Amino acid sequence: MNTSKIRNAKNFDELLDIKYGKIGTEKRDEFEEKAQYFVISEMLKEARKEANMTQEQLAQKVGTKKSYISRLENGKCDIQLSTLYRIFEFGLGKRIYLTIG
Repeated sequence: MNTSKIRNAKNFDELLDIKYGKIGTEKRDEFEEKAQYFVISEMLKEARKEANMTQEQLAQKVGTKKSYISRLENGKCDIQLSTLYRIFEFGLGKRIYLTIG
C-alpha cells in the first residue's frame, strides 16, 4: 500500500477509497458491512448498560440466550431486523428508526 497516498488523503472517504477501494468493490463492501455490524454491536452494548441490565437479563426478557446477546455485542453473528427491533424496543425500551440512503 502506498503510504504517501495515505498521508495525502484529504478526508476519511478518500482514505477508505485508498485502503479498501471505491464503494461497490468487493473489498470495500466487505469493510462497510463489518463497520455496520460494529456500530450496531456498540449501540446494543451501550443501550443495555444504560438500562442497567446484564446480558443474561436482556436475553431472558427477549426470549433468547445470553451467548447470543454476547455474540451480537461482539459483532460475531448476523442479526435479523425483526430480532434487532425486538431487542431494542421490547428488551431495552428504545425506538429504532431505519433509514435507507
